[in-house]
Amino acid sequence: MTLSTERRLGAALSAAPTATRRGEFWAGARATLPLIVGAIPFAIIFGALAATAGLSPLGTMAMSAFVFAGSAQFIGVNLLAAGTSAAIIILTTFVVNLRHVLYAVTLAPYLKHLPQRWLFPLAFWLTDETFAVVITRYRRPDPSPYKHWYHLGSAVAMYSNWVACTLIGLLVGRQIADPRSWGLDFAMIVTFIGLLVPFIRTRPILVAVGVAGLSAVLTNSWPNKLGLILTALLGVAAGVWAETRRPPVAPDPAAPETAP
Repeated sequence: MTLSTERRLGAALSAAPTATRRGEFWAGARATLPLIVGAIPFAIIFGALAATAGLSPLGTMAMSAFVFAGSAQFIGVNLLAAGTSAAIIILTTFVVNLRHVLYAVTLAPYLKHLPQRWLFPLAFWLTDETFAVVITRYRRPDPSPYKHWYHLGSAVAMYSNWVACTLIGLLVGRQIADPRSWGLDFAMIVTFIGLLVPFIRTRPILVAVGVAGLSAVLTNSWPNKLGLILTALLGVAAGVWAETRRPPVAPDPAAPETAP
């Protein structure tokens, strides 16, 4: 082996350290920290809002621990305070969370080899923030067999923060007359924008985002968040249409011909 070959091999090994379960787990947690910052005020506001809306402390903590869906929890608390029937609450929160089906379809090729003991918790802990973090990790070409541990690290970090900050909001909520007047929920809007922008890399994605954004604005006043269904469908359809309109990639004339 020549000296130059040895150097190249050493450089490759140093650039691709062996992945470990613990290393992937903590890497996923660290990658999620910036998004946790945006979720902290959102969770605190939920705890405070639930306390002022009359939901019991046990019920508030149980909702964060067993529902773990910020937008659905806010809607659920408001509907409960208004005396809405259980059927309407279930239907509304179901519609709001339909976007998770799209996340699941995207993640399925990377998770299909995992046993059920992994799939159930990862499915329960799936959030917008965790999806944005882990899909980037899954798509990296390195051969790490522990990428699902990265996923777990992100999910556990988000879940722990949400439950803990709900408790904080619950404890201080009765001292806050109108939690929403603080305007802290804007932090979550900024977080979602930050999640979306890095994925806008091609014209079809830009078209999908533009159509979905316009639809979301126009259907914002629809009852029970039914506009979300139309928005998701229109966004997907627009992206597929834009993809079909892309010109075909011309073959590289310098590429060698392959034998049949």
